Amino acid sequence: MQNILKITLLPISLFSLFCCARTPNTNATTPIFPVKGVWVTNVASKALDSKENIIEAVALCKKSGITDIYVVVWNRGTTLYPSKIMKDLFGKPIMERFGDRDPLQEMIEAGHTANIKVHAWFEFGFASSYGENGGAILKKFPNWKAIDNKGNLVTKNGFEWMNVIDPEVQNFIKSLIVEVVKNYNVDGIQGDDRLPAMPSLGGYDPYTVSLYKKEHNGNNPPQDYKNADWLTWRADKLTIFLGELYKELKTIKPKLIVSMAPSIHPWAKEEYLQDWPTWLDKGYCDYVIPQVYRKTIESYTATLEDQIKFLKKDQKDKFFSGVLLQVNGVNPKPDFLKQMIDTNRKLGVKGESFFFYEGLKAFPDYFSKEYSKK
Repeated sequence: MQNILKITLLPISLFSLFCCARTPNTNATTPIFPVKGVWVTNVASKALDSKENIIEAVALCKKSGITDIYVVVWNRGTTLYPSKIMKDLFGKPIMERFGDRDPLQEMIEAGHTANIKVHAWFEFGFASSYGENGGAILKKFPNWKAIDNKGNLVTKNGFEWMNVIDPEVQNFIKSLIVEVVKNYNVDGIQGDDRLPAMPSLGGYDPYTVSLYKKEHNGNNPPQDYKNADWLTWRADKLTIFLGELYKELKTIKPKLIVSMAPSIHPWAKEEYLQDWPTWLDKGYCDYVIPQVYRKTIESYTATLEDQIKFLKKDQKDKFFSGVLLQVNGVNPKPDFLKQMIDTNRKLGVKGESFFFYEGLKAFPDYFSKEYSKK
């Protein structure tokens, strides 16, 4: 119980200043320009392993026509910047790999020198660990576990999950995001298919069940985790969380870009409770970059067309495409890459972000000579 009280009080102290703050005009504070972005991660890449590597990575991004870098700051239950919150809670201020360095600050300095926007990408979101049975976070706070309809820890594709609906968990993640926004000159923050998110397997923990019963005349949630009403009820809770987070961040830094890179709709809602068309409708993020990761131009085009159908007429400029550039050392064929970018422009999508940085090296001529003109 003492641990629970400590973590509850920590976020409250961080967020209490918002209670009396004026709500900003969140609809017009952040002008959106076409994005030509890339994700920079610490997995299968040495780009963040030294200040020199970061400067080299930024130089390649600049040469390649990249305008926005989404650099990972939250991965496998650890931060990639020195975090007082993580030090106080878990005795680990930063991922061991980075020692006493600050890769986020180094990236900001290098990126801004090159006139490139730098966004703090909270890659792991509400996933506490990968292949570690919850890792240090859920070991210390077992009541934070997301629970499935069989009473087990929610695990999907190797990722173990915290309960996104629990206020303590929400405050923990919020506190990390606020820590970055207050301490670093980032241009934006970004969540992806894990923030805000939880596999639709989850929601059967005591807190969420009690909340559901309170709002449904004492009835338990359906055992069918894909029940449409049950999906929507949980997805709406995530939408509320994002709305509150957006307002809090805009209070601190009105021109901060708050972007999301979810999976494609409606799969994202059915599998991870992410209802990004509603996020756009409510103005809870500045733009979205759905992960349109496909292996053929026919599939890519059809998927992108489907995603665009969920946009209102005035939302086209708030939609960019996530393009798969490298995974497991494999890159798309050059013609396929060109076709995807051409399809984006043909369909009125003015920009994209590439997963991930290392893939830029496979297409030096295309990016330096052609892409920058697209």
